[in-house]
Amino acid sequence: MASALFNFMFFIIFLLPLGTSSQNDGTVNVGTSLAATERSNPWLSPSGDFAFGFQKLQDNDQFLLSIWYNKIRAKTIVWYPKDTSPVSRGSTVEIDAQNGLVLRDPQGSRLWRTENIVDSVSGGFMNDTGNFVISRRDSSGIWESFKNPSNTMLPTQIIEINGKLVSRKSETNFSRGRFYLDMLSNGNLVLNTRSVSRNLGFDDEYYNSQTSDLANVSNSGYQVIFSERGSIQVLRRNGERKALTTERSIPTTSDYYHRATLDFDGVFRQYYHPKSFSGNPGWTAAEYWPENICVSIAGNYGSGACGYNSICRLQNGTPICRCPQGYSLADPNDANGHCYPKFMPNCGEEDQKGSAEDLYEMLEVSGTHWPTSDFEQISACSEDCCKNECLNDCFCAVSTYKDDKCWKKKLPLSNGRLDTSVDVNSFLKLRKVDVPLQRPNLPSPESPDKPKKDRETLILVGSVLLGSSVFINFMLVGAACFGFILIYNNKITNFRRVHNAAGLNLQCFTYKELAQATNGFKEELGRGSFGIVYKGAMPMGSITTIAVKKLDRVAQDTEKEFRTEVNVIGQTHHKNLVRLLGFCDEGPHRLLVYEYMNNGTVASFLFGDLKPNWNQRTQIAMGIAKGLAYLHEECSSQIIHCDIKPQNILLDEYYNARISDFGLAKLLMVNQSRTLTNIRGTKGYVAPEWFRNTKVTAKVDVYSFGILLLEIITCRRSVVDLEFGEGENPILADWVWDCFQEGRLDNLVVDDTEALNDKKRLERFVMVGIWCIQEDSSLRPTMRKACQMLEGILEVKFPPCPSPFTSTD
Repeated sequence: MASALFNFMFFIIFLLPLGTSSQNDGTVNVGTSLAATERSNPWLSPSGDFAFGFQKLQDNDQFLLSIWYNKIRAKTIVWYPKDTSPVSRGSTVEIDAQNGLVLRDPQGSRLWRTENIVDSVSGGFMNDTGNFVISRRDSSGIWESFKNPSNTMLPTQIIEINGKLVSRKSETNFSRGRFYLDMLSNGNLVLNTRSVSRNLGFDDEYYNSQTSDLANVSNSGYQVIFSERGSIQVLRRNGERKALTTERSIPTTSDYYHRATLDFDGVFRQYYHPKSFSGNPGWTAAEYWPENICVSIAGNYGSGACGYNSICRLQNGTPICRCPQGYSLADPNDANGHCYPKFMPNCGEEDQKGSAEDLYEMLEVSGTHWPTSDFEQISACSEDCCKNECLNDCFCAVSTYKDDKCWKKKLPLSNGRLDTSVDVNSFLKLRKVDVPLQRPNLPSPESPDKPKKDRETLILVGSVLLGSSVFINFMLVGAACFGFILIYNNKITNFRRVHNAAGLNLQCFTYKELAQATNGFKEELGRGSFGIVYKGAMPMGSITTIAVKKLDRVAQDTEKEFRTEVNVIGQTHHKNLVRLLGFCDEGPHRLLVYEYMNNGTVASFLFGDLKPNWNQRTQIAMGIAKGLAYLHEECSSQIIHCDIKPQNILLDEYYNARISDFGLAKLLMVNQSRTLTNIRGTKGYVAPEWFRNTKVTAKVDVYSFGILLLEIITCRRSVVDLEFGEGENPILADWVWDCFQEGRLDNLVVDDTEALNDKKRLERFVMVGIWCIQEDSSLRPTMRKACQMLEGILEVKFPPCPSPFTSTD
């Protein structure tokens, strides 16, 4: 018996290595999942060179879904989903039979999935090349990480026409950065930046492979190849190759790991790392493009290689960014980011307090040049003249002098660089150190026990001095009484502030604070159904740009109800909602303080001179749908927006859609009356039930979203004014239905090649839009189902005519 047991145990132990080996062959079965924890074992490639899983980020309790080099100490990341953020502990990724890879948060909500999965998935495979492949049942690939790159190429990887690499924002921030590597349809491989001011258009290229030949298309490039031996080449259509790096200039791939990364500083570098090593050798850059990024970026759009108001200096091929004297980093954690001036001239007010010579001085910055940001050129002007012209111009921040010409430059300064090859003298306007700076007079938060300490100190001093003289005692008692009054008032103020912050999870501002932060409500950002929005700045850790909304028509005797509704708004947290930072409910004043969105509204994005591309539009539509689904179904209290329109959808710095003004309809008590004067909404977006004696539900938002979706598809307004000759189809919804019914979807996206090449998604989005604008609200989908239909998860059936009752109602 003992012998049989021993033989059985020996057999099991003998099989253990075989079982372990079978788990490391790179295969990942459907239903297999990983959790975001330190102890989670990643999915390894057969050799173990690469791993797929969650990597914990430094100095942060966040994890990034990624692929990395597994055998080197740095665990260098070579792939991550471009449009996701790091996730919290407990998030999971799973191979799903219908969706491929699915990333979920700890609560089970889906954050990301692989796109264009149209067949049933049989499993995944982590290759020794670093490519993660999702396969069909016949073992052919459906999706692969090589065809959906982030910021890195690996040997054997190919980038096709319109393929891109996108830099990350900083060394530690994996969100989308400003720099792009793009294989253009004309055959050129280019590097460029994305500008805020160009509606997601790209700036002038700062590197070009020169592989385009419009006269003979066969000579043009169409692929970027990272060869198995380690060279990077552009393959022309005639089979010829233009080598960017040669195999002779770099170590072999048999002894070294290789990667080519578009780094966060905008430089595209090819690196190598020894496979066998002792110590910690790190990665070595073999080649990089461009040669000098500081001077290569010279367009009229964007900030340049560094952030606005910064100066770029090249050091060993790496751009080093620094703020000029008198300026500081806007984000101390982003050395390549924007700089902001430590003072801001208050034109027309501050200048009256003294002469320009008393307030400012001009500092010469030798070898430094800002080739753009000019707003005035002066001829026949000496160097002293150039300095004085800027000194006496409130809007001038820098003046540049060359050959008896002067250029005055205004903030923000862009493309700043240290360039000794350019013979110019630049002068930076600075505030004199002996002149007090004009700072916003905003109180800083104090600890709750400070009033107590102040009072104890005052009592102690009084005890020591008591009895020294009748006169001193009399003065001391008077001072103590005055001090107690101040401390008591301060304590009450602090109690109110702390109480509000704890109770509502928001900061409570005084009206005076917000008036100062907005410079007297000077800069208006926009007007809407709920009030006027002003731009401001508030020291909240650092100087934070804010948007302050002055609410109209709020009842003054409903402070409790106001705070209750503000609390509901403050508890909403979603990446597609504008975040509420604080509020003011002082006396007759009702104001809300939001984070500032610097890319404006979807209205300006859609209806501007430059037509945004199809992929950008679909991503914005998805973001709006997800934000509304959250408001309707995932909040602690359901929020019906009641005024969805392109003017109320803002765009953040990465052009993610962010819904604003949610929760305000209930806050402003629009449900008091059913008269037409109290209908909430905007012409062209108002659901039919607003005009009837029927209950208003979340389906009014679905209707408005449907109209907005059709606008996003067509880049056309919902209602066109025929008076100004803007077209023959004044009602967008009617025109879309006619085109859909007659099979003329091409008419909706004329000259939009990207949309025309994506007919399935175009048709799906149009049908979802038509379902959402059904006059019968019971036929409209919920926003959750609308999201699933847009994503292709739910089948979209052929919709009926959206307005069958219009003619008789």
